[in-house]
Amino acid sequence: MKGNIHPEYHTIKVVMTDGTTFETRSTWGKAGDTLHLDIDSKSHPAWTGGDQKLVDRGGRVSNFNRKFGFLNKSDKGESPKEKGKKG
Repeated sequence: MKGNIHPEYHTIKVVMTDGTTFETRSTWGKAGDTLHLDIDSKSHPAWTGGDQKLVDRGGRVSNFNRKFGFLNKSDKGESPKEKGKKG
């Protein structure tokens, strides 16, 4: 096994978006450095359930629907949900 290939692992201080701090071990920066987070689990909508809305102006969702939208249609042009309701 090769020697001296692993990065230095040291203690740093992390400052969350709300100002709380904690110490952890990391390979980021130098020993004793402070990492200020721009986004964390207390502020990001993925964890907070924020009111983020999907705004797609001809982007990925529209491209997907244009390419694969036919998969939601049955042979009579009905979606699988509509077909199940008639039964």
